[in-house]
Amino acid sequence: MELAKQLQHLGTETAFAVSAAAAAWAAKGNKVYPFHLGDINLPTPANIVEGMHKAIADGYTGYCPGPGIPELRDSIAGAIGAQRDLDFSAENVVVQPGGKPVISKFIATVMNPGEEVLYPNPGFPIYESQIEYQGGIAVPYGYIQTETGFSLDMDAIRNAITPNTRALIYNDFQNPNSAESSPEEMEELAELCIKNDLWVLSDEAYFEIQYSGTPRSIVSLPGMQERSVILYTCSKRYAMTGWRLGAAIGPKAAMDAFSKFNTNIESCTAHFIQRSMVDIIGGDTTGPDLILDELRKRRDAAVEGLNAIDGISISAPNCTFYLFPNVNEVLERKGMTDVNQLMTEALTETGVSFCTRKHFGRMLENETNQYLRFAYSGIDVEDINEGMAKLKQFFEST
Repeated sequence: MELAKQLQHLGTETAFAVSAAAAAWAAKGNKVYPFHLGDINLPTPANIVEGMHKAIADGYTGYCPGPGIPELRDSIAGAIGAQRDLDFSAENVVVQPGGKPVISKFIATVMNPGEEVLYPNPGFPIYESQIEYQGGIAVPYGYIQTETGFSLDMDAIRNAITPNTRALIYNDFQNPNSAESSPEEMEELAELCIKNDLWVLSDEAYFEIQYSGTPRSIVSLPGMQERSVILYTCSKRYAMTGWRLGAAIGPKAAMDAFSKFNTNIESCTAHFIQRSMVDIIGGDTTGPDLILDELRKRRDAAVEGLNAIDGISISAPNCTFYLFPNVNEVLERKGMTDVNQLMTEALTETGVSFCTRKHFGRMLENETNQYLRFAYSGIDVEDINEGMAKLKQFFEST
């Protein structure tokens, strides 16, 4: 029996293969320092857990409306709108089992087979996977390394737009490189999208993981709300990665399509989980603030540890919980050309587990730099310091 030919275009998250290798190494009795997955080893705030238990006890365990319960849609509309100085109502919100489903449903809603969608690369690999699986043409755009981080390659974006371009995926506060657009860069990108009449998926999974200042959304700029869908998730801000709760926020016509997809695919997101967040989103920030404080400590420790390694220099990003150092000098010193070889040997020599640039989309033709991605969300400060010391010894050896 043959499977569908279209499956050859369906990618995956290869970071989970790194996780499996780390788990196998740990199963042999070795200590692993887990920098590989963007999971969070901090507890979900107690008031959310209590709200979930109460919702189950109160009987909220059956089906509920496909687009989400009205109370939660109202809460999300109010909170997202207030943060971005926009007016949203419940009809602009469709609740999802996590943020990831928003990607596939956005592409299915706005893209026709054979049309082009621009997406960030390196970036979350599901963008590339879903565009191609659904019969589109995935057109990557990259980033330029600067002294303080990464900026969009605006020339690459501008040159990649054609009459066949239908949409652009934009992940400010970016995974894997923690890029954060300046106001000028964001405005320039918005102007391009409006000029070329593009749909925009604004992936804002890390919107509230910002260590100073006030986050900005491209959807807040003039002319963008009517062409944009926001990907929202509770996973990062509330340490709820396994709860699977998120939402799409956008124009009513697009959200009506999302609601149909919900009915076709999931029926609904778990009722008791939705119920637990009604009074949380847009409300008390004590729990999320404590999570952010701990992530800041971990960021500082990881940045210090990496900068202590000869050949690595990285500034502390203001958002997300990822570090994306250039390791060209490390590879040269160790006589390696493949960054994945460095990853594999680091695990067995030190127990430190991390991803590489190759786990975040196909390498671009003009790429010469090699990068690693360290996620510090799932490892405490003591182990960060211990792991980085081991990594320093390994990376500086020949």
